[in-house]
Amino acid sequence: MTNYRPLAGIRILVGRARHQAGALSSGLRKLGAEIVEIPFIEIRRPRSYKPLDSALKNIVAYDWLILTSVNGVEAFWDRLKKRHLTKRHLQHLKIAAIGPATKDAIEKHGVKVHVIPKEYVAEAVVKSLRRRVAGKRVLLARASVARDVIPRELRKLGAKVDVVEAYETVIPKSSRARLRAVLRDHKRRPHVITFTSSSTARNFMQLLGNKMVWSGRPRPLFASIGPVTSTTLREFGLQVDFEGKKYTIPGLIEAIRKS
Repeated sequence: MTNYRPLAGIRILVGRARHQAGALSSGLRKLGAEIVEIPFIEIRRPRSYKPLDSALKNIVAYDWLILTSVNGVEAFWDRLKKRHLTKRHLQHLKIAAIGPATKDAIEKHGVKVHVIPKEYVAEAVVKSLRRRVAGKRVLLARASVARDVIPRELRKLGAKVDVVEAYETVIPKSSRARLRAVLRDHKRRPHVITFTSSSTARNFMQLLGNKMVWSGRPRPLFASIGPVTSTTLREFGLQVDFEGKKYTIPGLIEAIRKS
């Protein structure tokens, strides 16, 4: 239905990293929303490539590779190419992806994904691997700041887990003034703010200096991609108004649409 625009007149702030905002923004625009993009997160190279390079040099020693985000996939493959390695060097590995977007990103490189959990959170990854990792060597490539659920729980199950930084997430300094200005201006203030990871929630609060600049005015509604992000928002005292049933960008869009 070309005229189906349930979000017409709704202003939504998308805080994804600039290079990743497209899918969320375009999906919401198709439903009629007005989009404001101010990134709460910026993806950078890790402080050092030594741990990742060491793991890649010894990739034959690993039984499993776990990747937990599209950013992790792209950072991992970029370094793989820099080390003059190809998908042939990964053929012996079993690969686990945390969700469908991560799985798709891996398979675009011509590599098979063996495990994807029913729920797209760290705990479900552990559950999916429970009977498969005892005595195995596992490489987990991820952001420099991340929850320790996967390595901690897999080690309890008897796996030897190496955690390496594939990329780093930082706060975009240029977003601070823009975000505060938009939230203070009642003509531009978003009706809904989206959060696609715990990092976006934490960075949002740091960009605001932990001050609710909409005090005394109707606050924006907060839309979370899933339960882990929702928990982080609540830890900062923020109410979660919408949460994706499927912890994906389409799931987040659907939760906002149904509102």
